[in-house]
Amino acid sequence: MRSAIASIVTIIAVCGLWLARASASGDVTFIPAAQVTAAFAKGAVLVNNGTYQVHASRREDAGQVEVHVKDTDVIYMLEGTTTFVTGGTMVGGMTSAPDEVRGSSVTGGETRTLTKGDVIIVPKGTPHWFKSVSGPVLYYVVKVQ
Repeated sequence: MRSAIASIVTIIAVCGLWLARASASGDVTFIPAAQVTAAFAKGAVLVNNGTYQVHASRREDAGQVEVHVKDTDVIYMLEGTTTFVTGGTMVGGMTSAPDEVRGSSVTGGETRTLTKGDVIIVPKGTPHWFKSVSGPVLYYVVKVQ
């Protein structure tokens, strides 16, 4: 029985490594500092390859509540402070684009203060909201499907 379980685990591990290798690209992406700085000046997508996206994001004001159906957001704060709400129930949710829902507020949820150096990971399907901003707020978002 142990050898059968060990064989199954080995097969799953080998398949996972093969799939990871098959989906990985050999292309390296380099974005020079001047381009990154320009992107943060207005907020822009730096990379979108269909598997993940890297955004140079800028907020001057509070935003709408967001739910991403397919993307997990990994947010790294560079500058500024925001009151950030995750979870709870979105109020007034409307589809704004394919697999994207926006709303006016949240009931419940957990409120945190995010500032320079903080990282927060918001799983797909989780309401999240930049409720208030002391800005400008600059942050990277890596969106992973």
